[in-house]
This record gives sequence, C-alpha cells and structure tokens, in this order.
Amino acid sequence: MVLQIMTANRLLDGEVVYLTDSGDWSEHYAKARVVEDKDQAEEVQAIAKQAELDHKTVGAYLAKVDRNEDGSIRLISMKESIRAAGPTTRRDLGKQAKNV
Repeated sequence: MVLQIMTANRLLDGEVVYLTDSGDWSEHYAKARVVEDKDQAEEVQAIAKQAELDHKTVGAYLAKVDRNEDGSIRLISMKESIRAAGPTTRRDLGKQAKNV
C-alpha cells in the first residue's frame, strides 16, 4: 500500500489540517499520522468522519506521501504541496509569507 495521510479543512477557519498520531488535527503535514495499510486507513477514515459529524472539519480524504531518507514525509502531488503552502496568487500573503 502507498503511504498516506489524512487531510481536511478545519471548519472554523478553512485552514488545511492533517490528522496526527494523537487524533488531533495539525496545520503541519510533517506531524501527520502516516497510514501504511488498509486497517489504518479505515481507522483514520472513521476518525475523520467523526470530526465532520462534530463540525470540526470538512472534506477529509487520504493524500499520498513518501518518506525522505531521514524518515520525514514529503507530499507527492502538486495539489497537496499547494494546499500545504497556501494560496498561490500572492507570495506576500498566507503561509508562504511566513517562510520568506
């Protein structure tokens, strides 16, 4: 199975969030729980479904990731890289402004 992480948007402010090992949601994908098999995928999907029912998140889905040599994860798709970085219209706004 391909490595995956659960991502969604926080309902309060629309921020992209990632499900962590502790069951909380983080704004940083590097803190996400990595899903390695079908059973884990079903478990995080159930947690994400409950978060939607509790009106905490919306639009949850599994996103593919890969591991770097140091064990950290990296996003595979351009879409997920953009979601993690924020809007692409202006580099002086959003998350990318914090990284300048």
